[in-house]
Amino acid sequence: MKLRDLAQGSSVFLGVIVAFYVSTSYVDQRFAARATAPAQTSAPAPSACVGEDGSWKNWSWPNVPALSPKCPKT
Repeated sequence: MKLRDLAQGSSVFLGVIVAFYVSTSYVDQRFAARATAPAQTSAPAPSACVGEDGSWKNWSWPNVPALSPKCPKT
């Protein structure tokens, strides 16, 4: 292994670590603050559920929980 190869591999490894740290900080600031913000009402937040049309209700995150219950009919 040449010194040049070692330097190139180390710089790539360091770049991946820096990218991981920056993206983690971004996600924490962007999404976690919104999720932990206090609710405006004192009532508990409704849980995620699937509506009659198959759409998700009461879920503000970009991912979708698996096996969520159907929404109660009101």
